[in-house]
Amino acid sequence: MGNSNKKELLSIASIPLIMTLGNSMLIPVLPAIRSKLSVTSLQVSLLITVYSAIAILLIPIAGYLSDRFGRKIVIIPSLIITGIGGLLSGLAAWWVDQPYIMMLLGRFIQGIGAAGAFPIVIPLVGDIFKKESDVSSGLGLVETANTFGKVLSPILGSALAMAIWFLPFLFIPLLCLISMLLVLFLVKPPAKSTEQANPVSFAGYLSNIKTIFKNNGRWLYAIFAIGCVCMLVIFGVLTYLSDLLEDKVHVVGVIKGCLLAIPLAALCLASFATGKLIGRNQRLMKWIIFAGLILLTGSLLVCGWATSTYVLMTLISLAGIGIGAALPCLDVMITEGIEKEQRGTITSIYSSMRFIGVAIGPPLASILVKSSPSLMFFIIAGLSVVASAIALFAIRPKKDEKLPLKGALA
Repeated sequence: MGNSNKKELLSIASIPLIMTLGNSMLIPVLPAIRSKLSVTSLQVSLLITVYSAIAILLIPIAGYLSDRFGRKIVIIPSLIITGIGGLLSGLAAWWVDQPYIMMLLGRFIQGIGAAGAFPIVIPLVGDIFKKESDVSSGLGLVETANTFGKVLSPILGSALAMAIWFLPFLFIPLLCLISMLLVLFLVKPPAKSTEQANPVSFAGYLSNIKTIFKNNGRWLYAIFAIGCVCMLVIFGVLTYLSDLLEDKVHVVGVIKGCLLAIPLAALCLASFATGKLIGRNQRLMKWIIFAGLILLTGSLLVCGWATSTYVLMTLISLAGIGIGAALPCLDVMITEGIEKEQRGTITSIYSSMRFIGVAIGPPLASILVKSSPSLMFFIIAGLSVVASAIALFAIRPKKDEKLPLKGALA
C-alpha cells in the first residue's frame, strides 16, 4: 500500500468516525437534553430513533446511486447534508424558545446525509485497492475508525455538554467539513466501470440484484443476520451498562463516559488486529467469525449471573472483543464477494441491517431489563447462539480460498 493509498484510506476512515460521533455522542447526554427541553423520555429518544430510521430506508438507494454515478459523487453531498442537519439542531437549541420540533427535523436531515456517507465507504475501499490483503487491511481500519468513534463518543459528548448542553449538535458540522475536504482533495475516484459509463435501466439493475441473491443468498443472508445481531448486542448491552453506572454506581459525566468506552476500546483493538491478520484467507475469516461469536455468547451467559459491576464490565469487554473480531471479516467477505458494479447496493443493504440492530438493541434491552437483567443477558446470548450457528453452517469456504462469487463459498 503506497503513501497515496494511505492518505486516501485515512481520509475515507474519517467518515465512519464522524458518522458514529454524530449519533452516539448524544446517548450519554440524553438526560440533560430531556431536562433542558422539558420533554418525556420517549420524545428525547426520538432524537436517536429518527436518525436511524430514515437512514435505514435510504441506505439502499444511496448504494444504488453510488454504483451508477460513483462513490464520491454520493459521499460529498451526503457529508454536507449531515452537517446542515447538525447545524439546524444546534442553532434551534440556541435561538428557538421551543426548539424540540426543529431539533427533530435537524436530526431527520442528518440521518438522510448519514445514509449516503458511511455505508458507501465499504464499497469504496473495495474499489480503490486491488490486492485482497490491502482491502482486508483497509476495511479493518475503517471498522476500527467506526469503533473508535463509539469509544470517543461517550467521553466527547459528555465533555461538550458540560460546557454547553447543545454543543454536541454544533460540533457535527465542523467534523463534516473536515471529512468532506479530506475526501474531496485526497481521495481519487476509481475509474468508471462499463456499467457506470453505460448504466442499465433501474428495472435491469433490480434484476441483476435479484440474480445475485438467487445465486448467493445463503451466505449474504447469513452475513446480514450476523451483522444485525452484533450491533443489537453491543448497543443493547451498553444501554443497560449506562443506566447501571448512573443509577446504582452513581457515576455520571465524563467519568461515566470513560467507563463506557472500555468495552468499546476492546472492540476497537480487536477490529484493528483482525483486519491486519485475515488477508484473503476466507476459511480463516469464517472461523474467526465463529470463534468471536462463541466468545460473545459465553461472555453474555456469564453476565447473567454476575453480581459485581467490575466483573460485568470485564465480561462485556470480552464480548466486545468477540464482536470486534467478527466485524472486519464480515466486511471483507461481503465487499470482495460482490462484483464492483453491484457492490454499493449489496453492502448498503448490509449497512441497513446493522442500523436495524442499532435501532432495536437499546429498546429491547430496556424492555427485557424491567423483568430481570439476567433475562436480558440470556435472551441476547440466545440471539448470539443463533448467529454462531448461522456462521458455522451458512458460511462454507472451499479450499481454494477464492472470493465468494468466484467459488469461495458453496
